[in-house]
Amino acid sequence: MKPTNDLKQLLHMLVSDEDLRKLDDERLEALSLTQLQALSKQLCRDLKEARDRMNQNPGNSSRPPSTQAPWESWGISAGEKSKGETPNTGAHERGNDVERGESSAGKDTTGTTQQQKRRPGRQKGAQGHGRKLEMVVTGETVHRAHQCARCAAPLEASAPFTATTGFYVVDVEVGPAEAPGVRLSNTKHLYGDTHCCHCGHLTPSEPGRCPPEAEWQVPLSERHLAGPMLVSLLACLALRMRLSRARIQEFLRDWLSLELSIGTINRCVHEAGRAVAPVEDQLVKELLDSGQLHADETHWKESGLALWLWVFSSATVSLYLIGYRTAEIIDNVLGSSYRGWLMSDGYAVYRSYQHRLRCWAHLIRKARGLAESMDGRRAQRFGQQALALLEALMKAVYQAREGPPSVPLPEQYAALLDEFKALCESHWDCEHSKTQALAREFLNDWEAIWIVLQYPQLPLTNNEAERALRHWVIARRISYGTRTEQGSRAFALLASVIETCRKRKIAPWPYLASVIAERRKGNEAPPLPAAAI
Repeated sequence: MKPTNDLKQLLHMLVSDEDLRKLDDERLEALSLTQLQALSKQLCRDLKEARDRMNQNPGNSSRPPSTQAPWESWGISAGEKSKGETPNTGAHERGNDVERGESSAGKDTTGTTQQQKRRPGRQKGAQGHGRKLEMVVTGETVHRAHQCARCAAPLEASAPFTATTGFYVVDVEVGPAEAPGVRLSNTKHLYGDTHCCHCGHLTPSEPGRCPPEAEWQVPLSERHLAGPMLVSLLACLALRMRLSRARIQEFLRDWLSLELSIGTINRCVHEAGRAVAPVEDQLVKELLDSGQLHADETHWKESGLALWLWVFSSATVSLYLIGYRTAEIIDNVLGSSYRGWLMSDGYAVYRSYQHRLRCWAHLIRKARGLAESMDGRRAQRFGQQALALLEALMKAVYQAREGPPSVPLPEQYAALLDEFKALCESHWDCEHSKTQALAREFLNDWEAIWIVLQYPQLPLTNNEAERALRHWVIARRISYGTRTEQGSRAFALLASVIETCRKRKIAPWPYLASVIAERRKGNEAPPLPAAAI
């Protein structure tokens, strides 16, 4: 039996989304065996093409690496992705055979093991390069002891001083408003023995130093080539301007005639992160005291490990953390003491907080996706109903913000919400996976979604947290994340201080320099200033 004209037209129009939506079980059952075979051939060709497109990746097509989902590049299965879990081994461990260039048998075609892949950075046995800094000394600072170590007598400025050691510190000096500009200074710092005129004891002076910390391998000391403001500038170029270490090196050489190695630049950025580490406690305390908080997370790579960049944002604080996508991160920050409103997406770990808000923007996008799906029956209809309800209630909330309605919104829309809740319950076990997932999401977060009808002044979306992540998402795409645990920690700490200062309309760089200067002396970090009026 040959296909009818209607079937030919149907086959011809299968490339159309509209006709694919009209193809349902009833229409398929009405076709004969020959018609089903002809239709199956066309659907098979279309399915193969669709699968080919789905299987495209940066390795076999022109897709850029940024189009890959994090679990695709990390090799996480769909089940692990849904649970927010991370594989026990990182990419650098899973790919050892590839890095060695070995075949499955461990040997190449000639029977010899290929040479190990070259690692980035200086190779073992390579000739090093000494410091090539040749600058005119612009000043000299003598560091004297102020009190005799033996008799505790004060040491006058006129007491004899013998220099025993010294070093140069290059720093950035920013001119005042009446004479703006930036210039480099090269100061010679001298340390030595001061003679006590009372007992004759020689009291030595030494550069300040922050005690060692197990978390950090980078030292924090006044004995450093780069001054506090120069370190602050390097942190600005690395994080705020999103420059690589090599580009920072090029900028310093071309614009300031300053030669710094990439290793020195990297250590300075890590040192800045260690310096501001104590400020994190102040940020957490202010977050807990806030009445409204936004939280979100995005994937992050640390030398192949599947990590996540978290943000907790209030009106005056932005706190960033890099770690696994687990409830432990939230518990470490908020614990059980937070009593304000927490705005988040549908991630299940947020559900332990009573005063929680759900982002409507996420729900609207999912409902619109169902409304435009190829399933023309239950999925499409459920998506249309959910989308219409959200848009109507969002309009009502905006109107309530301008003036209180005559009838409170929860009472005004009680019947409509009850009807929609029954609709969600009827789709709890829907065969369409995305419809089922959205229906369950509504039911699981029912109070968190509709609480805004009772308090219209609360936010409807989590845009605050998403905007706080946007800059660092771009940085991640440029740098492909961080390479060490210390680098991740320094990145999160500096991002927290930078964004918090910007929220408070304060320039972060002078404050960062002051923190570095005090911490190098072994003192406590100055607290973050309040928001500028």
